[in-house]
Amino acid sequence: MTRMTLLSTMLAATLALPALPTARAQSQSNSSAQQSSIDQDVDLLRKDVRSQKKQIIAANLQLTDAEAEKFWPIYDQYTAELVKTNDAKYAAVKEYVTNYDTLTNDQAIALTKQIIAVDGQVSELRERYVPIVSKVLSGKKTALFFQLDRRLVMLIDIQLATQLPIIQP
Repeated sequence: MTRMTLLSTMLAATLALPALPTARAQSQSNSSAQQSSIDQDVDLLRKDVRSQKKQIIAANLQLTDAEAEKFWPIYDQYTAELVKTNDAKYAAVKEYVTNYDTLTNDQAIALTKQIIAVDGQVSELRERYVPIVSKVLSGKKTALFFQLDRRLVMLIDIQLATQLPIIQP
């Protein structure tokens, strides 16, 4: 796959993601029905992203059968750990969406710190997995995997950021 095709595929995958309910964040009160809907929206977004991400990685890594047999269980384990780590990010997003109209300065700082901490944990997770992945893939394929992973996560973060209203001081 050429770089342009890869970029187009990643952008299409990102743009196909459902939007978070930003209008709801600005106009509705905090009800349990609203929270349930936000939870469902975020959960569907995350499942859709994981599926698309795996497909893009599979299409671009071009693994042999022997590599695939060893790599995909590691990928699944990595993804499970990444999901657990990102739970804190999505909890912060849900809290932000739910409390947008009443967000205090202290809440805004706490949510900011929570998201920054998650970014650090994701970097540490990647560092931990480089030697694990490199035991089953060549150096270039390992680098390609982490490059794809990072780019896809950045595209997802951009998509998420565009769907959230900006904090009003």
